Amino acid sequence: MSLVGKVVIVTGASSGIGASAAEAFAKQGSKVVLVGRNVENLKAAEAACRAANSKAELLSITADVTVDAERIISSTIERFGQLDVLVNNAGIFEVGNILDIDVGQFDRIMNTNLRSVFLLTKYAAPHLIKTQGNIVNVSSVAGLRSIRDVSTYCASKAALDQFTRCFALDLAPKKVRVNSVNPGVIVTDIHRRLGLSPKELDDFFESAKDTHPLGRVGEPKEVTDAIIFFASDSSSFITGATLPIDGGKHAMCPL
Repeated sequence: MSLVGKVVIVTGASSGIGASAAEAFAKQGSKVVLVGRNVENLKAAEAACRAANSKAELLSITADVTVDAERIISSTIERFGQLDVLVNNAGIFEVGNILDIDVGQFDRIMNTNLRSVFLLTKYAAPHLIKTQGNIVNVSSVAGLRSIRDVSTYCASKAALDQFTRCFALDLAPKKVRVNSVNPGVIVTDIHRRLGLSPKELDDFFESAKDTHPLGRVGEPKEVTDAIIFFASDSSSFITGATLPIDGGKHAMCPL
């Protein structure tokens, strides 16, 4: 299972699941590249990585995955000389009914949640082939189930899941694995960015418990544990998989 010395890129590492994953890889002894847009949050995530492992080798890259994919990969190779794991975690979440949303929302979500993954994978693949590394995409239960008023986000994650399977087949002959984790509702800032007040956010998390058969929402670490599993040799015979981490939400019929 050892990830010691492996070079790992985590996009969206400045908060939520990405920050948790970066910290977990640092704790494992990996060389971690933290990618994010928010400079202050990125510094905080880096500090958490150093607290987890004072000897961790880290590289923080302030970047927007929609326009900086090639720079992210080239900066990693320039610093560490190789790449073993790419975690495509960066993503945005917006809501709205088809009668109300505009093409701008569609373009924003697709550019961040899908196009950036294509570009990062394209630029990373030659380096991953050299190390027989792997890719872990952070998708969503929304890619597995349809949700009213969340059409563009659902579509982006469903497409990401198909990318996961297709890229897995493309890269399997080169011994590069590609898998996806599909979280349910996880306690992160992604919902707060919709403009919800603290009370509205608390109410949302409380109501979300009823849509998860285990009766609660998830924590970032629970997703991170699966990311670490897919990135490690423990999953050496798994590729093209989409793993729900959602308290059983994917198995439920809509109420």
